[in-house]
Amino acid sequence: MSITRPTAAEVAELASDLYLSMSLEEAGQYRALMDGMFAAYDIVDAMPDMVPPVTYPRTPGYRPSGEENQYGAWYYKSEVKGAPDGKLAGKTVALKDNVALAGVPMMNGASTLEGFVPTYDATIVTRMLDAGATIKGKAVCEQFCLSGGSHTSDPGPVHNPRKMGYSAGGSSSGSAALVAAGEVDMAIGGDQGGSIRIPAAYCGIYGMKATHGLVPYTGVMPIETTIDHTGPMTATVADNALLLEVLAGADGLDPRQYAPKVGAYTEALGKGVRGLKIGVLKEGFEVPGTEEGVKDKVKAAAERLAGLGAEISEISIPEHPLTAAVWNPITLEGFTAQMMHGNGMGFNWKGQYDVGLFDAHSAWRSKADDLSKTLKICMLVGQWGLSHYRGRYYAKAQNLARRMKAAYDAQFADYDLLLMPTLPMVATRIPAPDASLEEVVARAFEMVAATCQFDVTGHPAMSIPCGLSDDLPVGMMLVAKDYDEAVIYQAAAAFEAEGDWTAF
Repeated sequence: MSITRPTAAEVAELASDLYLSMSLEEAGQYRALMDGMFAAYDIVDAMPDMVPPVTYPRTPGYRPSGEENQYGAWYYKSEVKGAPDGKLAGKTVALKDNVALAGVPMMNGASTLEGFVPTYDATIVTRMLDAGATIKGKAVCEQFCLSGGSHTSDPGPVHNPRKMGYSAGGSSSGSAALVAAGEVDMAIGGDQGGSIRIPAAYCGIYGMKATHGLVPYTGVMPIETTIDHTGPMTATVADNALLLEVLAGADGLDPRQYAPKVGAYTEALGKGVRGLKIGVLKEGFEVPGTEEGVKDKVKAAAERLAGLGAEISEISIPEHPLTAAVWNPITLEGFTAQMMHGNGMGFNWKGQYDVGLFDAHSAWRSKADDLSKTLKICMLVGQWGLSHYRGRYYAKAQNLARRMKAAYDAQFADYDLLLMPTLPMVATRIPAPDASLEEVVARAFEMVAATCQFDVTGHPAMSIPCGLSDDLPVGMMLVAKDYDEAVIYQAAAAFEAEGDWTAF
């Protein structure tokens, strides 16, 4: 099959789009010379795509409603049974709806992508199925993952199982809610600004954002390659460590992976914290809007760890709030270029591209008015940076990211872990359908300044439930040096073993 060739008039229009001045006659001359190059496109078009094989049977499933979806957390239910045995045998898993599950619809929270059906499984899906997991379906996520609240998904808001009408957090909203409600043992989340840790903290579960590149992102719809993370959300520390053991490691298809160092994370459980040096980050308690109830619970958690034998000291990293500022141009300009202009995948990297996603996601241009308010404000700022400042702030922020990372690394020369609140507040009310633009945006982004730093630096960071404030969960965040997830699990397991965190 031959690809469509442009007319001379269309060539002239293309030239204009590229800021070239070209007469119709000149365009015709160029058009006559283009056929040789287009012949190569014809050859590529005729060749079959390189798509990973799908080895476990499944059906498209269905969209549950009513009592079957009381928290609004399920997008699609479709049971896929993995191998008969393995590390995850008997475990049930929900996938964030930006993770490809072949044959099952994926809309990434956005009506503009509704109807898209992936043709292959994400690497992490294959790994879980090979390890014996049963995938129960797709969990709702916020529109293109651009919200820390759970009110921006086109299927509708996701409610916190601990308090209906309150946010489950975002953007991995459905994943956290389904785990917290006990509907699945485990879930996959994604984290570019806190989207694993935010809903984990709001819902009172364990959420690990591992070192950048430790878990392959292949088959997960990206936001921005340098901050993309995917990983485990679970009800227990042991399940979290077990799931990361299955997920971690290079797949040869993801440019985010730089020879990742994989560990036997479950072996860290039960070691206790005696002798671990933990730095309580002063600036982590100074994020604007931090509630006193949150501070008190996290400080009490630090004292509890001290009582278990950890060496606790307060430390300061003045770059902490600056790192949150650096995150903004990287995210806003990067996602506008890669996810939106780049049709969901972007360009200039080697690995597994989803050709169908290119085609399906490109339709956002004809439905742009349907995009969420949070997506619109992010695109407007990102586009201004790209068009008015030529992307110079994205470039400068990426350079500054190295300085920010070095500031944390300097502390890891003396400390095993950093400790701080995951979020400045507990879960907030879901905005009403007629809420103002200001309220919608505030509830989406008011907490991100507490979590986004470690998407910039890439350090592993985990949210651990450590108590209740106003009857809602408070999260403690533990952070380690690159590829030292095991020490986070070591401390988290010791804390979990102390008893029911809701009574702390």
